[in-house]
Amino acid sequence: MVTIDAVNEVALRAGEVVLRHYRANDTWVKKKADGSPVTGVDLEAEEIIRDGLLRLDASMPYVSEERELPAYDVRRAWPRYWLVDPLDGTKEFINRTDEFTVNIALIDGDEPLLGVVVAPASGLLYYARTGDGAWKREGDGAPERLRSTLADPSGPLRIVESRSHPSPALEVFLEPFTIAERVKSGSSLKFCVVADGRADVYPRLGPTMEWDVAAGDCVYRNSGHPKPHPGTLRYNKPSLKNGSFVIGLAPGTYELPDDERSQESENRSQKEV
Repeated sequence: MVTIDAVNEVALRAGEVVLRHYRANDTWVKKKADGSPVTGVDLEAEEIIRDGLLRLDASMPYVSEERELPAYDVRRAWPRYWLVDPLDGTKEFINRTDEFTVNIALIDGDEPLLGVVVAPASGLLYYARTGDGAWKREGDGAPERLRSTLADPSGPLRIVESRSHPSPALEVFLEPFTIAERVKSGSSLKFCVVADGRADVYPRLGPTMEWDVAAGDCVYRNSGHPKPHPGTLRYNKPSLKNGSFVIGLAPGTYELPDDERSQESENRSQKEV
């Protein structure tokens, strides 16, 4: 069985390369067909991760943002597979906010079994495996067990929100709640900010892809205390696009706006930006 320590080492190696290029500010930037940015660092980190994971288990299927997605008829037969985003928060990397991450998840059925999130610029490593809890390590320090509880929707809430994607739909969603603080963060760190207690709730009212969320979702779920948090995200769907979701509140304690209306609001917001 692949150990979490071995996967951590793969993610950390990729993170070292990402950080070296970030400090040197020496990579190219292009746009993909969908308009999203990609850099040379995305592709270099991808090669390191793929090679490292294949060395750990050459038989395990592999899905990454930077590779062609196998057809669902093929994927649906996989009991487990790797799900990778070699550089999540490419906009944060380009804009030099330090809030980009390397993400590796192991999916079992339709749920994350293992998740590793490395934030190279801040020296943070988050990792979790089902049944073993969630952990955070800063630099060369000792790992710290993460224990989080679901927020009380009737009390004041600390909200973590995207730094790069302003959302009119979010303002509508927040109207019934008392907001004590709004924390801006990039990439999958938003899951980790809830898992380590710096925020209470992360509402995402717009589309994401499964590779964007899987590793952070695993960390969040397994930070639950006294038992893991319920997970609403599901994996290996026919389409890897996710709808709106909320992290940090128990299902049934909030109402999500219609995904179609949320998408319209997101599209309008992006045009205005």
